[in-house]
Amino acid sequence: MDQSEDREEGAPPWKTTHRPPTGPGPGPSCVSMKTDDSMHRGIEFKRRRVPQTQPGPGPGPSCVSVKSDDSMEKWIHFKRGHVCDPHVHRPGPGPEPSFLSMKSDDSMGRGIHFKTGRVPQTQVEQQSSEVPSGLQDQTQLDSIFKLLEENICTFVKNKLKKFHQVLSPDYPECLESLSDEDEEHTRSSEAFLRITLNFLRRMKQEELAERLHSRSQSGLQRELKRNLQQKFECVFEGIAKAGNPKTLLNQIYTELYITEGGATEVNQDHEVRQIETASRNPHRPQTTITCEDIFKTPPNRDQPIRLVLTKGVAGIGKTVLTQKFSLDWAEDKANQDIDFIFPFTFRELNVLKQKFSLVELVHHFFTETKEAGIWIFEDLRVVFILDGLDECRPPLDFNNTQILTDVTESTSVDVLLMNLIRGNLLPSARLWITTRSAAANQIPAQCVDMVTEVRGFTDPQKEEYFRKRFKDEEKTKTIISHIKTSRSIHIMCHIPVFCWITATVLEALLKTTERRRLPKTLTDMYIHFLVVQAKVKNIKYDGRSGTDPHWSPQTMKIIVLLGKLAFEQLKKGNLIFYESDLRECGLDIRSASVCSGVFTEVFREETGLHQDKRFCFIHLSVQEFLAALHVHRTFINTGVNLLSEEQTTPQRSGSAEAQFYQTAVDQALESPNGHLDLFLRFLLGLSLPTNHGLLQGLMRKTGSSSKTKKETVEYIKEKMNKKLSVEKSINLFHCLNELGDRSLVDWIQQYLRGGDINPYDLSPAHWSALVFMLLSSDKDLDEFDLNKYSNTEEVLLILLPVVKASNKAVLTVYDLSERGCEGLSSVLRSQSSSLTHLELSNMDPKDSGLKILSDGLRSPDCKLETLRLSICDLSERSCEGLSSVLRSQSCSLTHLDLDNMDLKDSGLKILSDGLRSPDCKLETLRLSGCLITEEGCSSLVSALKSNPSHLRLLDLSYNHPGASGQELSALVEDPHWRLDTVRLEPSGVRWLRPGLRKYFCELTLDPNTVNEELQLSENNKKVEGVYEVQSYPEHQDRFEYRPQLMCSTGLTGRCYWEVQWSGEVLISVTYRGIRRKGDSEVCGFGRNDQSWSLRCYKGGYGVWHNNKYTHLRQSSSSGTVSVYVDCPAGSVSFYRVSSDKLIHIYTFKTTFTEPLLGGFGLSEPGSTVCLCVV
Repeated sequence: MDQSEDREEGAPPWKTTHRPPTGPGPGPSCVSMKTDDSMHRGIEFKRRRVPQTQPGPGPGPSCVSVKSDDSMEKWIHFKRGHVCDPHVHRPGPGPEPSFLSMKSDDSMGRGIHFKTGRVPQTQVEQQSSEVPSGLQDQTQLDSIFKLLEENICTFVKNKLKKFHQVLSPDYPECLESLSDEDEEHTRSSEAFLRITLNFLRRMKQEELAERLHSRSQSGLQRELKRNLQQKFECVFEGIAKAGNPKTLLNQIYTELYITEGGATEVNQDHEVRQIETASRNPHRPQTTITCEDIFKTPPNRDQPIRLVLTKGVAGIGKTVLTQKFSLDWAEDKANQDIDFIFPFTFRELNVLKQKFSLVELVHHFFTETKEAGIWIFEDLRVVFILDGLDECRPPLDFNNTQILTDVTESTSVDVLLMNLIRGNLLPSARLWITTRSAAANQIPAQCVDMVTEVRGFTDPQKEEYFRKRFKDEEKTKTIISHIKTSRSIHIMCHIPVFCWITATVLEALLKTTERRRLPKTLTDMYIHFLVVQAKVKNIKYDGRSGTDPHWSPQTMKIIVLLGKLAFEQLKKGNLIFYESDLRECGLDIRSASVCSGVFTEVFREETGLHQDKRFCFIHLSVQEFLAALHVHRTFINTGVNLLSEEQTTPQRSGSAEAQFYQTAVDQALESPNGHLDLFLRFLLGLSLPTNHGLLQGLMRKTGSSSKTKKETVEYIKEKMNKKLSVEKSINLFHCLNELGDRSLVDWIQQYLRGGDINPYDLSPAHWSALVFMLLSSDKDLDEFDLNKYSNTEEVLLILLPVVKASNKAVLTVYDLSERGCEGLSSVLRSQSSSLTHLELSNMDPKDSGLKILSDGLRSPDCKLETLRLSICDLSERSCEGLSSVLRSQSCSLTHLDLDNMDLKDSGLKILSDGLRSPDCKLETLRLSGCLITEEGCSSLVSALKSNPSHLRLLDLSYNHPGASGQELSALVEDPHWRLDTVRLEPSGVRWLRPGLRKYFCELTLDPNTVNEELQLSENNKKVEGVYEVQSYPEHQDRFEYRPQLMCSTGLTGRCYWEVQWSGEVLISVTYRGIRRKGDSEVCGFGRNDQSWSLRCYKGGYGVWHNNKYTHLRQSSSSGTVSVYVDCPAGSVSFYRVSSDKLIHIYTFKTTFTEPLLGGFGLSEPGSTVCLCVV
């Protein structure tokens, strides 16, 4: 049995078919051709070719003969498309050939089952009485096959005549409909069409074959396109309902931001959280996709795309995307290589309880295919769209389902879908499945060829949407400008449906309201949205005036019932409701139809083919708003707290109203995935008296006071001072924003403007405010430098969300533990991380910490391209983790900096294993000052020869590579290598000293610069602050008023020195041109842009540059500090020397434009500085 997969000759390159195992088949048909050319080969109908043993075209078939028995032991499997030899494969029991009587015309009106290869059982039974008991009468058998030959020849001649007419230039574009034929004749006609196409292609008549194939389907295709065009050409941005104003999809459609690739882990966060995260991720991935190219094979792939899985949050535009794809095809604008597109929704499929075959399912939803008599889809280029996998009930279970390969076999719809997705059914078809992210993992990864994600609108796309929506340019500018003033509204406009809500509200308000009174919070926006819908109902359905009160008794009743439904279903986590759900909330089916007809943009009713009604709100946020409105109204009107199980007097202090809101805060914080986040924002927003005016009538007037607001704000701040996740803290800030309180954010902004940042001053709530402020900034977080705030692990963990949202992060943590490494690893593994450049220089993560980081670097979701680990206190064992990263297929690293890590030859050998891997994509590798000799360099040469196609720059300076270094230099000239630059100098034995002390340079204090309040000693190696004024000769380089001095030795390249200090001192590097005369502050080290200074005092450290001071959260005592300057790299690093170990204090990053000098300042008498000999 041949089970191989083959591509059809002449078929499109994306179409492949799979031939299932041959099962029991019919007995021999006793049909023979006059020629024996087919004795050793079968016609492969599915593959459209006949294996040839002789070159050149041969005579065509002479119809059927009964004079030869050459084919007596062969039978044609029309479904499988090949001839079987019983000597090779014995079929199972099947009917014996029936000896049809020429005297009977019973068979005249019946067609042969080409698909099964046998005569219907009823026919066999009718004729069995006429068949002799033995096979003696050869004459009768000859007569039967004579008649069979005539019937087949007549059928073939008629069909060929029709095909000849079809292919003539003046013939209409499509074949006549097959609907006047019965099912068996239709299948026979389809089978013969496939045979004809195969023979045309064998004869190298590809153009005729393609024209015949196209014209045979064009009538049905035109009908299907016409129906899809009617279905999708108009959209109702609320819901498609009679009486709603129509909008042309092509007129309003705005290109969505779609990316290739998706996370390997399911994001369970509230979808508004996901949108907010996406809004903080301005750095767009490289691979974006347009709607029409969804099945286009990317340049880096060889295999065609069969199944595309598209993810996205609710309301992000997935359904409209599939509708646009279908409409463009129906209007002949795109993807015309596709024969048929069949769009389904899981909502429609959910209601089907009976069994279907795949063919029957298509006929059921697309009746034109049944009317046209289409039963075979294998040769057609078909796309199935399955929209809304997350709404599939019950979820698909791929682990426990039967295997189905026959498109005509009936089964339950879920089994049908799973076999279609797996490729068991119709493997030549393409599939496009859309889903919310949480349900994406239902589809086995091996079934998915490409994952895409709809990210909604980018900022330019938001503006494009509003320009298309409003033709008035002035109005458009006003709306766009207003949206940008509210961070919450601007973020939510990533969701297309929220753009529509915003447009609906602002369009109505701009007719009557001044711009300064437009809604600025989410709660305000949704209240206005509800009011707009109520006014539309009053005018359009009730015949009332626009000046009448918008809350009529009927309208209020509908809103109350909808609110109850929203809240009850929100508690259960339901987005789709059925009649039973409505009845539980007091809504009967008639009321539901009324309210879905009135509030079409709030609550919508959907009817399937069987008139099964399903209901939902147009977006989750609308359901959450109405739920909050219901809870708030119930409490205000009746005093009942629906959020509390016990309706007793609360034990906490404060008003009952404040305690009501506090209960809501507590419940939202207890939610693990934030499913009550937006509900809480709306509930707190509804507490403001300013929002009660528009709701007057729905709720009785309250005595809500400023005291209630103050208690609620203080309670939220109290919660923020506890250890909360960043997401929960950020939501509480949004809550404060809904309450109109910006005190925390204003405080942190004022604090940062002061310049003197002391981490001890900040509470957890303040740190949360800093995170919120940084993430809410309109400016892209291109680079985040932890040193600007604090270099402790505790602060790093607080600011991890900022690290995740940044493109580049510079982190130097002096006490980094495995906990901190795990935090960083989680950032690397995060699907929403923007991080592509990570600098971890001057840290001590230890080998165990680097192993944890390596786990994150190997994650498929890690986007990191540049990793800097220079001057990290790691051993050669750390190379094992890095080597595994380089060998990882998913690793995206292209730049790796390991400068000044004491790897030695043993570490480089381990690293070379990763460099040798074909998955290693490194373009830059820095190994300067790593104690490498010729032995290690030799391993490196060998590895690079195995993988010469990526590396462009190799830095081996400050090592001792020996002859192997010269071999590397020679490779630059080799055209087979991409290597452009190899740096080997300086080199030599002197650089094989561990740590930074290899760069030691001996400094001498310059007596011509010393201030009169300082005294030199120990051969100009020590200076001390004194009370007595010293007598020094006048010199232009001397500091006139500041107690400072400089060294005489200029600094270039890499330099290192150590200083013993006491009291309070400044240890600095400076340009020679620093101002020295006068008592101005700009003369002080660090008080200008020409010097960089470390302040050392009994309480700790701080740094000065350009008159900005940063307090460092490190304790200090009188001791030793070292300085390392790397002039080419533009860095100045300060270290505390403890037990011969360097502990990083701070690093300045800049670009040096001239040579540097060492400098010192002594703030008080008795302070000392002494240059050490290393």
